[in-house]
Amino acid sequence: MKTYLQSTSAAARASVTLAVALFSSSAALADDTARVSVTPTPDAAGPEAANPLAELIVTAARGPQDPAKVGQSVTVLTAADIAARQQVLVSDLVSRTVGVAMSRNGGPGGITTLRIRGAEGDQTVAVVDGVKINDPSAPGGGYNFANLLTGDVARIEILRGAQSTLWGGQAIGGVINLVTAEPAGAFEGGLQAEAGTQETSYLRGAVAGRSDHLVWRLSASRYETSGVSAYAGGAEDDGYRQAAVSGRARMIVSDDLSVDLRAVYTKNRNDFDGFPAPVYAFADTGQSAEIEELVAYGGLNLALLDGRLKNRLAFGYTNSDSLNYDPAQAVTPVTFDSTGRNRRWEYQGSLEISPAWTATFGAEREQASFRSRAPSAFAPSPVAARAEVAIDSLYAQVRGDLNDHLSVSVGLRRDSHDTFGDHTLGQVAAAWSIGEATILRASFGQGFKAPTLYQLYSAYGNLGLAAEQADGWDLGVEHSVGDGWLVVAATGFWRETENQIDFVSCAFGSLAGICNPGGVARFGYYDNTAKAAAQGVELTAAVERGPFSLDANYSWTHTENRSAGANRGKQLARRPEHQANLAATWRWRSGLSATADIRHVGASFDNAAGTYVLQPHTLLDLRASYPVNDTFEVYGRIDNVLDDSYETVRNYGTLGRAATLGVRAKF
Repeated sequence: MKTYLQSTSAAARASVTLAVALFSSSAALADDTARVSVTPTPDAAGPEAANPLAELIVTAARGPQDPAKVGQSVTVLTAADIAARQQVLVSDLVSRTVGVAMSRNGGPGGITTLRIRGAEGDQTVAVVDGVKINDPSAPGGGYNFANLLTGDVARIEILRGAQSTLWGGQAIGGVINLVTAEPAGAFEGGLQAEAGTQETSYLRGAVAGRSDHLVWRLSASRYETSGVSAYAGGAEDDGYRQAAVSGRARMIVSDDLSVDLRAVYTKNRNDFDGFPAPVYAFADTGQSAEIEELVAYGGLNLALLDGRLKNRLAFGYTNSDSLNYDPAQAVTPVTFDSTGRNRRWEYQGSLEISPAWTATFGAEREQASFRSRAPSAFAPSPVAARAEVAIDSLYAQVRGDLNDHLSVSVGLRRDSHDTFGDHTLGQVAAAWSIGEATILRASFGQGFKAPTLYQLYSAYGNLGLAAEQADGWDLGVEHSVGDGWLVVAATGFWRETENQIDFVSCAFGSLAGICNPGGVARFGYYDNTAKAAAQGVELTAAVERGPFSLDANYSWTHTENRSAGANRGKQLARRPEHQANLAATWRWRSGLSATADIRHVGASFDNAAGTYVLQPHTLLDLRASYPVNDTFEVYGRIDNVLDDSYETVRNYGTLGRAATLGVRAKF
């Protein structure tokens, strides 16, 4: 794992290239980075322009960029990192990086939220190869990371801080971009199978190939586990399963023209617990949720002016259908039914103004729609809430070198929202190399997030909401020692958010008009209740000395509610102030490797009033892997070795000790 504030020496010893194909690679293939190939296009949504012998950052500029010239703070997980960590869930992997906190409602499959630098979970943009996958039917319009697995991911970039200029207003906290690999040979494939405690099994495979005019891949996977009880005091397990298929094809018409088509479909089911009548207290129940997700992309890539001007014209489509069931509800077993749909038309260009300067610019139109209803014993056939909104955007960023040591980028974005009008956002970043070993970084960015369709038009909606707005900066330094065997970095950050949207509960029997729209009582509503601030420090260290390597990070994140009222000055919910991770690995000449991974999460509060404390916890994981030959690798892990009990959400269960054994094969 590498964290940027980037190190030129760290980049020099890496041999990773960026390539893409939406959810369509196999990590069994991605383990061998030499097999990844590249073709120039301007964005992470298409085949990536990269030097096969260098590691480049994509997310910060929506195009390949030398790590030594990136002003923002980025963490990169390479194909080797992902394979070595052996995590099935992306959330488990990303939450071990600096500045990221995770909460999950129960075991695998439970609603999973990632918060970057103390921002709300729905203020993080989730991207797969340049395609945003946030769900417009979710209350905050964010992405539920419960259903995102690592199997088809070859690279993850976590970009921290307000990044709305290039990635849209929602990126107040940051961007998590997943990148996948392309095949290098005429025909190749991979398989992975693992099994473990909690009746867990995972099987996936992929076949792929390339010729002069076609690059293609097909993949499929299935994951299943009995999990744990979602209710921490429960006696029955709440399981989870996912089936996924994906496919892609890139037709190469000429050196300057190509067409990309790709899609992924997942079907997920998870069991959970609820609040059964007549007591309405959290308890074991037989409830379940089914979620079907489809992501599709089509893009035309055209290079002009001898390759100096790269153009991409694309259409992206995401659709999420959710159904919740409660067999104990006699009138109707369906308790929630929603559909969220996003359609995005976009043009992006990248112009090489000179060898030292590049301009990235584009136009986007996003149409989001949702349908939502919540049947109950009192209203078994409610009228579904429906709404649609569009936002048009123009953006531009210029980046380049002022001299041999100082690189800068300046960007602007103009959003025109159907309901909330026009907003202009800016961003500035700089990287200054001092000698060969030290780099200073600084960046400033703004964010603008309009209320979601659910917050406006659902049963809990409020048409009087204002948009969330944020300003944030960070400043840091990275230093490498010797030939890069030791790399250390420190980053300080600050962010302030205005008009933050929260859910407000209505008191029982309240006569307030907003609690009784149309004369019908409701449990609560969304309102602009919060002015919030976050500040902190992020420290990282990476050591690679012979057979020994170590990755460590520490985050201090202080959040504060600055709204008027009883909660003013209190820490925001589910944001631990202290987090630390350490992974130490030893590799033998035979190829055998063993890792001890320690994760510490400090105390936090589960509610805005700060009356319930989520206690600190420290988890120890052990991992090992052994390459039998060039084709097969066996691996195993023990998670939560000491079987610690802990919470990330009040009264929700978490996994205890779990053991897994697996095998990877590539051909």
